[in-house]
Amino acid sequence: MRAVPTILHLDMDAFFASVEQASKPSLRGKPVIVGGLGARGVVSTASYEARRFGVHSAMAMAHARRLAPNAAYLIPRFEVYRRVSDEVMALLRELSPLVEPLSLDEAFVDLAAGPYGPALETEGAELARALGEDLRADIERKVGLTGSVGLSTTKFLAKIASEQAKPDGLVMIEAGREREVLDALPVRALPGVGPATEETLRRAGLPMISDVAALPQEELVHLLGRAHGAGVHELALGHDERPVVAERDAKSVSVEDTFEVDLLDRDHIVGELERLADRCVRRLRAAGRSGRTVVVKIRRFDFSTLTRSETLPAPTDDPLVIAQMARRLLDSVELLGGIRLLGVGVTGLADWTQEDLFAQALREGMQEEDDAAAPDASEDSEHEPAYGGPGAPRAFNPGGELSQRRWAPGQDVEHTELGHGWVQGSGVGRVTVRFETPGSGVGRVRTFPVDDAALTPAAPLPLVQ
Repeated sequence: MRAVPTILHLDMDAFFASVEQASKPSLRGKPVIVGGLGARGVVSTASYEARRFGVHSAMAMAHARRLAPNAAYLIPRFEVYRRVSDEVMALLRELSPLVEPLSLDEAFVDLAAGPYGPALETEGAELARALGEDLRADIERKVGLTGSVGLSTTKFLAKIASEQAKPDGLVMIEAGREREVLDALPVRALPGVGPATEETLRRAGLPMISDVAALPQEELVHLLGRAHGAGVHELALGHDERPVVAERDAKSVSVEDTFEVDLLDRDHIVGELERLADRCVRRLRAAGRSGRTVVVKIRRFDFSTLTRSETLPAPTDDPLVIAQMARRLLDSVELLGGIRLLGVGVTGLADWTQEDLFAQALREGMQEEDDAAAPDASEDSEHEPAYGGPGAPRAFNPGGELSQRRWAPGQDVEHTELGHGWVQGSGVGRVTVRFETPGSGVGRVRTFPVDDAALTPAAPLPLVQ
């Protein structure tokens, strides 16, 4: 165990909701809930104002609406969240090359491996605290958000410290205080202790970490199993030798969608599958990877879940190959009764792609089929299919073809005269927009027909101008 608390854990405060509040002045200080807005949606993040009503992440959105009916309910804008996350992670990498991101809004940093490492050995905890406070100030200056920082001698304790620091604070657990902190916590605070393990320990009369620490390891192993019992006992004693790991090698890349209404029409199901395959390929290429095995996940109307996979002789990132394999896997599954979830993934990842002769042959074969089946140029374009395949515009949703543009709450828009704004809501052929920017005051609200030509989707604006 380290003598100086040089492991830092950063956790951004209510990240998605805080980004929305920073970009929308009218929502600052008000309850904001981000997530899937359909009947089957779940809460991704709730602002601290919304948490006072009992709303929390992973809660069913329908339940959240009953608890906080007057909150602002918004779709996630992952493009913005990733951009802000990249800026925050860049600040962490100025402190050390050993940064271990856990998600878009959370990471460990090993300060001892950075430029301040030698000074930390002599100046100790006070310098570590100063670095943590400077980081919080830099984050607020650069992206306009707050984050909570924990500092300690191990990863486990640093994460506990950041939880205690929330919101917008810093807590340090110095060497020698481990037992003082841990003994006051319930066993659920230990990594790897979920609801089932917690219940097992509670029934054994071990509700607190202090109870587990006082128990001989052999008894805990008998209760939880050799590997799990030994690991939980070590953490209860405050022992955590896990290093901060800068790179985590992804084992797979995947995307999936849950639909508000079960998909029944096979053409729609295939179209959604192709769209997911295209998203999966874009994510695969963004990571600079390729893969050998294509996996399709299907959850049917009765909640039964099936996966099907097929493996190529060599890695590929070719969208045509992946989409074609996904369609073939879909053909092997009975689709009667409706589909509520579809997913496409690629596993067996590699950093390279062989010259894909299979993809080349497949493209040539499909081109010949297209040439043979192509309609005459004079044929009316209204007979074109609603979905043109990967890369083409999406022209339908699971409920059928759209006759009007759809606007989602929280979506960025631009009006030719009124400028930048965001969608507050839409329905009955109308869309309501609030015109404001991150740097403006509270903006005014206007309502338009959903197909008003002056109103168009827009790119998000930076949080700090």
